[in-house]
Amino acid sequence: MLIVEDEPSIADVLAITLRYHRFEVMTAGTVREALALATRTRPDAALLDVMLPDGDGRALGRELRARRPDMALVFLTARDAPAEIVGALGFGDDYITKPFNIDEVVARLGAVLRRTRPADVLPERPPLRYGDLELDETAYTVHRSGRTVQLTPTEYALLRFLVRNGGRVVPKEQLLRHVWQYEHTAESTVVETYISYLRRKLEALGPPLITTRRGVGDGLAGGA
Repeated sequence: MLIVEDEPSIADVLAITLRYHRFEVMTAGTVREALALATRTRPDAALLDVMLPDGDGRALGRELRARRPDMALVFLTARDAPAEIVGALGFGDDYITKPFNIDEVVARLGAVLRRTRPADVLPERPPLRYGDLELDETAYTVHRSGRTVQLTPTEYALLRFLVRNGGRVVPKEQLLRHVWQYEHTAESTVVETYISYLRRKLEALGPPLITTRRGVGDGLAGGA
């Protein structure tokens, strides 16, 4: 886990707490330090402050994701405008606003890692297929009609859950519970946001694939 936070007191609290919960933690206070650490250590996840002294944490997140597409990204910032959140979630996996509850940070990081690093994935597991989709569960890659679909880890986890449910419409509450590890948050718009991301990326390479039944949930059209 790479923590990128320029306020030493906040970085210390995060590092001490996450180490207590058995995370392996590295800290950086600038974009430059973070890139150097990520190059040397290849962390599985990064917790990024958006406002850093030498750059923007979102730009750093894009650079980290470009270097390692399967890295989980969680943003930590005082900015809470809807446009800020939607922009960060376009390529990140979660967004936590300051002031934060440290237990919530630990819980949400754990949820992100559970959905981006599923424990049941085995190296010898065959690809998941549905129609012209193929999901490689070893490399966390997706192809449609033989062409690569660039997805974030959360987008991949959502698509995989839809594929595993075949052509069935999956209720929103079930998606929140199994993909995001959320409970009792049916009012959240995160499902709609990520369904729109997936729909845009998949339809760039073929006919409409995701179907939405208003008030019920989402699923895949076509056939396996």
